[in-house]
Amino acid sequence: MKKLLMALLFAPAIALASGAAVHLDKAPDVQGDNAALQSGAKTFINYCLNCHGASYVRYNTLTRLGLTEQQIKDNLLFTADKIGEQMRVAARPAEQKAWFGVTPPDLSLIARSRASEDGSGADWIYTYLRSFYVDEKRPTGWNNTIFENVGMPHILWQLQGVQVLNEDHHLEIAVPGLQSPAEFDKTVADLVGFMVWAAEPEAGYRKQLGYGVLAFLLVLFGFAYKMKKNYWKDIK
Repeated sequence: MKKLLMALLFAPAIALASGAAVHLDKAPDVQGDNAALQSGAKTFINYCLNCHGASYVRYNTLTRLGLTEQQIKDNLLFTADKIGEQMRVAARPAEQKAWFGVTPPDLSLIARSRASEDGSGADWIYTYLRSFYVDEKRPTGWNNTIFENVGMPHILWQLQGVQVLNEDHHLEIAVPGLQSPAEFDKTVADLVGFMVWAAEPEAGYRKQLGYGVLAFLLVLFGFAYKMKKNYWKDIK
């Protein structure tokens, strides 16, 4: 019973890729764009952190995105007392279990774990968060085109507006939201980008280090080749 409730609660946290393949939109790559990642962190903390934690990330880690500790304390430190604490969920686990029947999963590694044969985890989440539509048959009043009968409500509906399925089974905006479609896509792209970054904050440094090592090996190879030629020049 608990496994069933977990499956219905939040699609990206589990790999339920059975059935027909779905089309996934390509998530924009915002890695390296600190302004976009800061925007994504703000959206995550204001909307996602109410139910889902990111316990592998500490608030002071956000300084790597160009934020000062004071900015974090003043604008983002809502679920902890000290900046060195984890980005834990705002609601208590016992309360969540009473509400949903199970505690919502942690999202620290969701962008890495939700990859499928149809695309990356980022592509899946990016498409998922933009694919909610009104469904009065569902307990929450919402459904999703790429995860049928999802139990999670559309937490970003005020920004996106209200979507419905038309006669051709395509999504269309019935009631506009606070953002235009382009603005909402950017908000979701930044949010997904932050989730990708949160899954491995050291990824950028690791890649830079890798390039540095390859450059060093290339230079070393040049010196080694010249030494080899000089050593063997008198030997025929």
